Formats: sequence, structure tokens, C-alpha cells
Amino acid sequence: MTEVAQRSDYTFKFNKNIGRHGWLRLTPAYSVKLVEELVEETPRNAMILDPFSGTGTTGVCAAESGMHSHLFDINPFLIWFGNAKCAKFNKSDLDKTRGRVYKLLSSLQLQANEENWVPPIHNIERWWCGHTLPILSGLRALIVKEFGEPGECKYANLVWISFCRLIIETSSAAFNHVSMSFKCGVTRFEVKQIEKIFCDVLELILESAKYEFPGTVSVFYADSREMPSIDDCTYDHVITSPPYPNRMSYIRELRPYMYWTKFLNEAKEAGQLDWKAIGGTWGTATSKLKEWCADNVILPEELYITCEKISRCENKNADLMGRYVHKYFHDMHLHFAALRQRLSVDAKVDYIVGNSTFYGVHVNSESLFEESLRMLGYQEIHSRVVRKRNSKKELFEFCVTARWYG
Repeated sequence: MTEVAQRSDYTFKFNKNIGRHGWLRLTPAYSVKLVEELVEETPRNAMILDPFSGTGTTGVCAAESGMHSHLFDINPFLIWFGNAKCAKFNKSDLDKTRGRVYKLLSSLQLQANEENWVPPIHNIERWWCGHTLPILSGLRALIVKEFGEPGECKYANLVWISFCRLIIETSSAAFNHVSMSFKCGVTRFEVKQIEKIFCDVLELILESAKYEFPGTVSVFYADSREMPSIDDCTYDHVITSPPYPNRMSYIRELRPYMYWTKFLNEAKEAGQLDWKAIGGTWGTATSKLKEWCADNVILPEELYITCEKISRCENKNADLMGRYVHKYFHDMHLHFAALRQRLSVDAKVDYIVGNSTFYGVHVNSESLFEESLRMLGYQEIHSRVVRKRNSKKELFEFCVTARWYG
């Protein structure tokens, strides 16, 4: 393979300073630039679908181009966030929201001295020190008093998104690896520092919320293996990036946000949700994977060979990882199968996916996707390398493309 660049402009690094796209970080999020390129290829009257919504990048890019889209996800936090990120706002109500926030901040010092609710995150002081935590919990209590818990009020949701940014920016979370990790220590913040960071983030979010999209976006709950019908709608272009077969858990990345916003209330819920998601192995999802057995769906021969190689490796988790890879591509095959009934004639599908390795065994996601699509009747199937993913020479990101003619 010829030399391929890492292309940081095709990752979240490119997103973080671009309006709404930078509201909240999710490490595996794909680049605005890449999505814009795919949207640009789409006819203006087309209906776009992203069945793995994540942070809603596809929907925002489509709406900015004046197009309409539906997004699906199985994670309630991402559904809430996606709809908040894609909503339309008016300047007067944004100004009122700002005024309400600045007023409640005058009570932060007193509220921080009260007994306030703190999320049941394991070893929470690994994230925030004992001095900072009461200030954050006090601010949360004030937001609840003024705006209520996260819900359907789109202006209140902007405040909650600002709070989510605040908790991650004051935490010990580090983003110098593929997934979220921890810095060497926690930082102590004073009330005035918390207020300053929160207000700065709020201003950025309120300012970018002023821009009104010419297109529309709606985010729905859906299991992508089943692909429910939304108002009998069919889709002309699928632009998406499903989880990669590399054991990276979206739940793990989202835990701090989900606990503080009460989308998670206890640890077992994370495992239950991750089991529903394709590629999830967080918490109890791992023990369930040990018992998982494939049904009678016929999958690409390459998959069986790859899983067998992984299972035979000299590692205590080799069999588990063989099952993991098998289940991932089994679930993606179910998704491709269910998707067909939601596609218009001549629909185009673009899947951004990365390959992976387990104990030196290569998992060629792009060729496995291609073969699944071929077995299910898709046509004009091909893939191209998008970028080199990291220092490991064998890891790349691909765009797998196909057409559905019915």
C-alpha cells in the first residue's frame, strides 16, 4: 500500500473549533470535513440517514447544506444530545437563557457549601478533587432549580451541554490516546475559576446556536440491527461511521457526561446499554459475550477464518476476542440486511470504518463489509483508504461504498 497520511483533519481534532461540531468531544467522532465531502456528492433533494448517529455530525453537516436527515442511535444520551445540537434557536431566547445563567451563578458560593447530589461514579476523586467536586455539584443543583433536569427544553439543554463541557474540562481526563485516559493528577479549581470556564463555554455554545440551519435533522431511538420505519421514509444516501471492531466502548467515553446528566444511574446500566450496542464489551457485556452463540445467518468465509485464527492465539482472552469479532460482523450483517427495506432505489451508502488487529491477526473490516454487502445484493461495492489512524503501520480508516438498486 502506498504511503497514507494520518490526516488529523479527518478526526475530531478538526471539529473542535467549528461551531456546533465542537460542543462536546467524543473521541471516536469522525471529521466534519470528511462528512462534508460525502454530503457534497449527494443530490440536493435527497434524504440522508445516519444509523449510528454518535454526536450528530452527519445531521449537522447535512442541515448546513440545506438538506434533510434522520439519525438513529441506541444511546439515550446521544439521542438527547443530537436533538439539542441540531435544534433551531432564536436570538431573543438565547439572550434570556444567558441572563438566567448569570443570575444563578451569584448563588454558587453558597450552594457549594450545601450537601448536593454527586453522581455515583466509581473512584470519583480520580476525576475531580475533593475541593472541586462540591463546586460542580453545587452548580448542578442551581441549574436543576432554574432549568430542571435535561429534557425537551432546547434552551435549557444548551446550559446542560455547557455543564457537560465544564465537567470534562475540569476533570483529569486526557485525550492523548485513542480513547479517554487519565492525567497524572487532578487539578484544584476555585469557585471563580469554575464560573469563568462555565461562562466561556456557555458563550461559545450560545453564539454558535444563533446560526439557523436551512435543513432539518431529527434523531430517533433505534437498534440499527432492526432499522425501524420512521413515517414510511426511505433514504437516498447513508453517511455513517459505526463503532469499529476494536473494543472501544462509547459508553466508556460517555460515562462522565451520562452520570452527571442522570442518563446513567448505576454501573450495571452501562454494561446493559453497551451490550445492546454493536461492538460493545463494557462491564456485563463481556460476561454476556462469553455465552453468545451465532444464529444461522451465513457470513463471509473470511470472517470465520479470521475468528478461528484469533481464537487459537496463545492468550487467555483469545477465545473471547474471537467471539467479539464474530458478533461484531454478525450484527453489522444484520444491519446491512435490515437497511435494504429503508433505502430508495439507487441509494448510495458510505461507511467509514477502521480495521484492527488482535494478537497479530488482522481484521480487515473493509473487505468483510464489502463481502457482507455483496452477499445481500448491494452493487458497485468498493472501498478506499481515508487515512492512516496512528503509529501502527497496519491500521487505517476506510470508506466502504455501495449502491442499492432494489
